[in-house]
Amino acid sequence: MIQDNKKSSGVLSQVKSSSRKIAIIQANWHIDIVSKASQSFTDDLVKGGIDEQDITVFDVPGSLEIPLMAQKIIATGQYDLVMATGLIVDGGIYRHDFVAATVLEGMMRVQLDSGIPVLSVVLTPHNFQEVPAHMDFFRDHFVLKGQEAANAALQTLKNMAIFDDTARLAS
Repeated sequence: MIQDNKKSSGVLSQVKSSSRKIAIIQANWHIDIVSKASQSFTDDLVKGGIDEQDITVFDVPGSLEIPLMAQKIIATGQYDLVMATGLIVDGGIYRHDFVAATVLEGMMRVQLDSGIPVLSVVLTPHNFQEVPAHMDFFRDHFVLKGQEAANAALQTLKNMAIFDDTARLAS
């Protein structure tokens, strides 16, 4: 249901359809941090007029599983946009820069192959240690990134609707 919120501005007030279906894929590695992006993303989408019931969260073990899950979600034909969130840290087993590049490349391939937007809040910090200062910093940072992703999602949905309207007019 669209909320007529006089205080909202910019992209948040420009999405005209609440029937958009959104999928969130969240990697469960450091879920206490990663889930902050999912929650702030959802909160801001709801403020922007998306019905919370139209947002579904899918959990995966880690970020490497995100591209395949995005592909499977999109293949259902039920979702207009996917947002993925994860935290890729240098754990000493895999090079985190390789993992990050692989995940982002896979997400981009899924997006381009399907025509459905796949947004990334998959972050790869240069320095991360499981100490309170880093944990607190990244929890707050994921809240911010979730908000930014919500803004990007609403703008992207608005842009995609232009092409939907053009296709309807052409037929």
